[in-house]
Amino acid sequence: LLLDGAPLIAIHKARYYKRKDGLALGPGPFVTALEYATDTKATVVGKPEKTFFLEALRGTGCEPEEAVMIGDDCRDDVGGAQDAGMRGILVKT
Repeated sequence: LLLDGAPLIAIHKARYYKRKDGLALGPGPFVTALEYATDTKATVVGKPEKTFFLEALRGTGCEPEEAVMIGDDCRDDVGGAQDAGMRGILVKT
């Protein structure tokens, strides 16, 4: 489908996540593999995209500089929030 022009839409591109038995691959490596194999670029609609964080604030009356994102991923949670103008706080899972 991708080779025939279908869009590649990813919820996010996290590299890994923690399970009880250790780390597991997140969707990121699979999305990246599909991008490479089909010479296309995914549209990411979740973290760490700026739009994701700004959309979360929409309707709250809160500006990005007034908001805090608390997350356990330095790049996708904290970095994404900071890129959107929010304060990011990193916690351990």
